[in-house]
Amino acid sequence: MSTPETNPAPNPSNSDHVRDIAEVAAVEIITTAAVHLMSAAAVKCGLAEGSDAEELKDLDEARKLITALAGLITAAAPEVGSQHAAPLRDGLRSLQLAFREASTIQDAPGKGPGEKLTGPVN
Repeated sequence: MSTPETNPAPNPSNSDHVRDIAEVAAVEIITTAAVHLMSAAAVKCGLAEGSDAEELKDLDEARKLITALAGLITAAAPEVGSQHAAPLRDGLRSLQLAFREASTIQDAPGKGPGEKLTGPVN
């Protein structure tokens, strides 16, 4: 016979967390991840509000985030449908243009962040 000391009860917060995740639609998880990547990339492009926006700018980090975002959107677009993919693509394009504007050294056409996945952005 087991006692509470030898066989502890499962952690209810873990099982609640798993159940909560299971109830969330894939499209919601994908768009939430994309929005987090967009927000982080915007900050790293120097688009944050406040007097410290320039201090937060890090174009190397922004490039990585934008490329990851482009990969997510490109891969997920057929699965989430145009209703959800179109605004994500618009946000991605805006970030790619913001990156280009913030960069002192211009990438060649098609060589900017995420452009090998999306094509050149003008």
